[in-house]
Amino acid sequence: MKIMVTGSSGFIGSNLHFLYPNLLKTLRSNEVFNVTCASKSVMIAPDINGDTNWSCKLFDINAIIHLAGLAHSNSYSIDNYQSVNVNGTLHLAAEAAKAGVKRFVFVSSIVVNGTSTQQLPFSTTSGVNPHNAYALSKYDAEVGLKKIAEETGLEVVIVRPTLVYGPNAPGNFGSLIKLVKKLPFLPFGLAENKRDFIAVQNLTDLLMTCAKHRNAAGHTFLASDGDTVSIKVFTNAIAKGLNKTLIQLPVPICLMRLGARLLGKLSMAEQLLGNLQVDSSNAHEVLGWTPPYTMEQAMASLSESKK
Repeated sequence: MKIMVTGSSGFIGSNLHFLYPNLLKTLRSNEVFNVTCASKSVMIAPDINGDTNWSCKLFDINAIIHLAGLAHSNSYSIDNYQSVNVNGTLHLAAEAAKAGVKRFVFVSSIVVNGTSTQQLPFSTTSGVNPHNAYALSKYDAEVGLKKIAEETGLEVVIVRPTLVYGPNAPGNFGSLIKLVKKLPFLPFGLAENKRDFIAVQNLTDLLMTCAKHRNAAGHTFLASDGDTVSIKVFTNAIAKGLNKTLIQLPVPICLMRLGARLLGKLSMAEQLLGNLQVDSSNAHEVLGWTPPYTMEQAMASLSESKK
């Protein structure tokens, strides 16, 4: 089975290619996407958008895992997100269907559902609440992919990961790694919030399962490790993975939120202190999939990556 991965130079893609080195791949460098087939034959797609020329690049491919796209950043405009994350995705899917590609696995984001949960975890039956241009672009791409699936028979699978952690992860997890490395203490001693995360090793395993499993077609999967933890437990796990000693100071949550508000960092604080739970049970029900790594096992790779 021939599987092509777009965006394989990114955090998730590089891990996917490391674990499955025989995959076809695309490498992203700034705004240039290089499409690599087999191990040596290189083809170039100058940009991924609604006009990308995919001719001859999709021949004899059975499935595509689509990771390439613009991540959440204040440096991108609504038009940027629509061009790459929506138009680029839908154009690739349409061209894939024409070329006879059977399955298209789209890596979306849990932010399609929203940024926090109150009483019930997000599930596949939850409503959507894309709160910014990035989230909206992921949702628009999902809607468009479902339409293409109906019109062409392309088997579309949508995966919405929670925050993905692992060695060299960008974004909030990368920031937490830096804090744990630099500081002997963090202020989360009183934190009892509930958040779900997913190790990059578990996500890549799920993506490969979605690309191959006969029952995956047409489903949306909310991806997590399956264990809900607080930010205190999560940062303690990071410290253990780094072989660091960490003291959690009992700072009241209200004071941390007040400080974040005064610094204009309330949104960032909520991503650490708020709740975000998902019900990822349908991955087991539909695919028989369970995460192969525990959080402790996955975090151990943080120290191993330094060797």
